[in-house]
Amino acid sequence: MKDTLFSAFQYLTPQHLLSRAAGCLAESTNQRFKNFFINRFINHYDVDMSQAVRKTADEFTCFNDFFTRELVPDARPFSDAENQIISPADGAISQLGPIDNGRIVQAKNQWFTLGELLGGQHDIATQFSGGSFATIYLSPKDYHRVHMPIAGKLTSMIHIPGDLFSVNQATANKVPRLFARNERLVCIFDTAIGPVAVILVGAMIVASIETVWAGLVTPQKKNIRSWQYTNTDEIVLNKGDEMGRFKLGSTVVLLFPKNTVNFEQECVAEAKIQMGENLATI
Repeated sequence: MKDTLFSAFQYLTPQHLLSRAAGCLAESTNQRFKNFFINRFINHYDVDMSQAVRKTADEFTCFNDFFTRELVPDARPFSDAENQIISPADGAISQLGPIDNGRIVQAKNQWFTLGELLGGQHDIATQFSGGSFATIYLSPKDYHRVHMPIAGKLTSMIHIPGDLFSVNQATANKVPRLFARNERLVCIFDTAIGPVAVILVGAMIVASIETVWAGLVTPQKKNIRSWQYTNTDEIVLNKGDEMGRFKLGSTVVLLFPKNTVNFEQECVAEAKIQMGENLATI
């Protein structure tokens, strides 16, 4: 009942207005204000600061600076083997498996279509038909930078406006087509196994999403926007390179072509995972 009420309440909430307000507060550089909220957040969510480069509230310019904190070198080691695909983020595996008849599992008795997730871009959707997916949920306490699961060259980016429901498991269980209705940024890379999609999904209170090549993408309810990247503006990222970050956390969805990956045995729904840990083999 609690999860049902929480999900129902979100339909009535001014999601974008609330997220913009949260974004303004999270960018405040007032020393007392930002230190208070950073310290409260660390204590409430039991955030592990031992691997962060900066370890105290005083060292961050604002709450978002803390939330997107960098880690010390080698805090997230990963395999450089060419047949290994790594987790792009810290979090928990929400779901993973085959894309069955164009459908992606969200939770028990909940699913959405590949075409919906990609904003109706059916030419891109066909590249992943019969393929595989993995959904990783980043909790508030997690490290919130997103890294490349495999080396690749960026070919396109699509910004799809939408809702900003919470993306925790309670909401995923209750809100139909959650990841295909929330705002999201679809990044398509050309890799050794063909096209791979890294999709950053926005959520309630997520003030913005950033990529290392395009900078800030703020929540908005307008038209779908897309960018094509050619050899003249080539963007190539190695496995493990940072590709983006969430300002106030969310979810990453990965899409792989048909018959290209086998998920590791320990990678199952609800399993914890860290950026750099092996997710699948080629």
